Amino acid sequence: MTPMSATVNAHAVRGDMNEVEPFYTVPEAGGILRLGRSKLYEELASGRLRFIKVGRSTRIPAEWLQEYRQLLITEGQGVAL
Repeated sequence: MTPMSATVNAHAVRGDMNEVEPFYTVPEAGGILRLGRSKLYEELASGRLRFIKVGRSTRIPAEWLQEYRQLLITEGQGVAL
């Protein structure tokens, strides 16, 4: 595999495809999902969106953000506008 470079949280990251995915803050996750801060904290409190605590900081691994996104897509199927 060839090395790749990316920007994560405004920091340059270099590595191969086996590199660890980033952890997002609540505001970053909200920006990615286009959800407000309050709604995101509701989803965290309800357990629908998993998170970890690093000290006092709340972090959401990229993989869990993808799982939540898929949950929203699955729940939205079959809904008529």
